[in-house]
This record gives sequence, structure tokens and C-alpha cells, in this order.
Amino acid sequence: MRASAQRDLELADWRRRTGDLYRLRGEDALQQWRRGRDRLFATHPQSPIPQGDRPAFEGLHYYDPDPALRIRCRLEAPRGDGEGLDIDTGGEDGVIHYRRSGTLRFLHRGVACELTVFAISGYGGGLFLPFRDATSGKETFGAGRYLFDTVKNTDGLSLELTPGSDEVLVDFNYAYNPSCAYDDCWACPLAPPENWLAVPIRAGERIYRQLA
Repeated sequence: MRASAQRDLELADWRRRTGDLYRLRGEDALQQWRRGRDRLFATHPQSPIPQGDRPAFEGLHYYDPDPALRIRCRLEAPRGDGEGLDIDTGGEDGVIHYRRSGTLRFLHRGVACELTVFAISGYGGGLFLPFRDATSGKETFGAGRYLFDTVKNTDGLSLELTPGSDEVLVDFNYAYNPSCAYDDCWACPLAPPENWLAVPIRAGERIYRQLA
């Protein structure tokens, strides 16, 4: 029981420290965010990097910042009238039920793109946006990446909200890998086919070198 309680405290600390990185401000916020993630991944007990690999860990890999992938758009009516979607994590969390909260529509490289934003059903709620794109399996993790997950505090820089408005700003420079990208002992909800983009999103985190 004591060991379990300790893990729970470490997880709470991991989420708090991760959330703090998304509250950074200033022109160098992206670089601070990247350096902060490297420190957490290298040293924190809840790091998804396998413990045996941490002494040799030299940092995560990212694309160069791309201001064009900082996109202002609207969260429009969801596909399917907000009907639910079950995503199997393949692990202890089992199947998680999501509700389609809305659809982000934007242009990238002249191509019309759509991504569904999901709301996690049940107590606590939260907004979640997983996606795949044309780089998946080549330059980025094959199963896709996350843009934000508000339950886990990974949204303060990647999702900017305007109170009382459906207008949002999303920043793909903060796209990041799910934990299963670093160690297959993790199980993660992955992007459903409706969030597979045909265009490359060359921003954010790239594939982890030890699994490349």
C-alpha cells in the first residue's frame, strides 16, 4: 500500500510539474518548455523513458518552430451531432468513452483539414485532441501524437481560449508523443481514423530516437 501511495504522489507531482511548463510565457516559452520536458524525462520517477535508458538520455527530438502551424480557428459543431466514441487504450484503463465536443477546421498547405476535439465523459470532463498526419510512422511516432489533454494539464500553450467565444488558437509546435512512444509497457488512447490528416504536420515532437 505504501508503494502504491508513493506512486500516486509521484504521478500527481509529474502532472503538476508538466502543467507548470504549459504556464510559461514570453518569446522563449517554446524553448523553455522543451528544456523543461527534457529535465522531467531525464530525472522524474514517473518519466515514460525506461529507467535503464535514463542515464544515456540526451533529450527529445523536435522540428524547428513553425509559426505557420500556430493556427486561429473555431470549434464548430461536432460531427455526428456529438455522438460518443469508445477508444480502447489496450491497457489497464480499458475502453475510455469520449463525446465529440466539436470540430476544428483549418487550412494547411492549401488543404482543408478537420480534427475532432473529444470531451472525456464522466466526472472531471476534459478536452482531448489526438491526431495522426502524413509524417506518422516516418518522422513522427507511427500511432500519432497529442495536441492537448486538459485533464493532464497539457494545454496551456497549445490551446488558447477566448472566454465567451468559440474561437481558439491551436499551436502544433507543442504536439507531443503519448507515453507509449517511449516504452511499450504504456498503453495510450490513440487517434481514431477521423483524426488522420493527409498533410504533414512538421511541428512539435519527432520520433524518439531509441525507437526510430
